[in-house]
Amino acid sequence: MTTPNDFDLDGTVCVITGGSGVLGSAMAKTIGENGGTVVLLARGEEKLAAASDELAERDIEHSTIPASVLDRAELDAAAETVVEEYGRIDVLINGAGGNHPDATTGADTSFFDLPKEGLEQVTNVNFVGTVLASQAFGKHMVEQGEGTILNVSSMNAFTPLTKIPGYSGAKAAVSNFTEWLAVHMAQEYSPDIRVNAIAPGFFLTEQNRYLLIDEDTGEYTDRGQSIIDHTPQGRFGDPEDLATTVCWLLAPGAEFITGTVIPIDGGFSAFSGV
Repeated sequence: MTTPNDFDLDGTVCVITGGSGVLGSAMAKTIGENGGTVVLLARGEEKLAAASDELAERDIEHSTIPASVLDRAELDAAAETVVEEYGRIDVLINGAGGNHPDATTGADTSFFDLPKEGLEQVTNVNFVGTVLASQAFGKHMVEQGEGTILNVSSMNAFTPLTKIPGYSGAKAAVSNFTEWLAVHMAQEYSPDIRVNAIAPGFFLTEQNRYLLIDEDTGEYTDRGQSIIDHTPQGRFGDPEDLATTVCWLLAPGAEFITGTVIPIDGGFSAFSGV
């Protein structure tokens, strides 16, 4: 019988899509430092190499696989590679995602002029990529009879933000899919396959920095300041702020938790603005 404080990830094989990104690499470090073996999956080989170097500096057992979450054949091949190398897949973190300027309204772009291609790109990488990766890696969990899938949703899934309709809608779909897949896996395959999600609040990443920080002054944009004003803890999240929640949801101590979406937002979702 495990205890609620059992954060032991020794021997856990964890695949992270978008693993070379800011949040993905932070999660990889935390998992590795708690004994897990990490497999980073992403498109850009240069970023993968840089993320690999950081893990190597910490003596974290890991490997990297260049692949797109929108290419099912590449995902299937990646899953086979992981199984051949490590014998199993214990965890899948669907971390690939992000917004794009072509799916963002602004002073020069109205909602009515958002290009179809921009909206499709954001919807696909956030939602479709999560579904495809869950198919490719999840089928190995079914064969094992156990495993954990952790999706990355967003506070936008609870209450959509202005300017980013594509991203907000895609993350709402990720939250809904998390609940659906948790029930499906437990009822159709094994109650020991768990599916949960984290919903980060506002973290500075490559995709959103231009919206939150003025490139010329380094100060908050009006949007960035508004977010800070509505975050009771008064700051943006640091990637390391995800660490404890991620370890908790992946570890044996969370074995009765499935179908949840956990906010990590500095109190943003609890604040009415008054």
